[in-house]
Amino acid sequence: QVQLVESGGGLVQPGGSLRLSCAFSGTSFSLYDMGWYRQAPGKQRERFARITSGGSTYYLDSVKGRFTISRDNALNTVVLQMNSLKPEDTAVYYCGADRRDELYWGQGTQVTVSS
Repeated sequence: QVQLVESGGGLVQPGGSLRLSCAFSGTSFSLYDMGWYRQAPGKQRERFARITSGGSTYYLDSVKGRFTISRDNALNTVVLQMNSLKPEDTAVYYCGADRRDELYWGQGTQVTVSS
């Protein structure tokens, strides 16, 4: 049984920064691959950042160099640092946990980038 809760979303101007957090409630957090996903209105959900149980990170080109995913296994937390935000980053952002055949999702948090 795993629950994920995202926090930190909000309204930010283009070029600004935002920090999202994902709190993992359950057991064996360090064994899960964790990821950040987003879904804009009328678009498919996409995974744009991933950090494995071993700490390897992967990013889509659209966010590479601007976003950073990290994890703190002592705090059961995944963090997404977003810099140089663009209007096209506007979406609902979700945290996900993946281990073998187990998949879990948070409720999502809205990020709006607008002047």
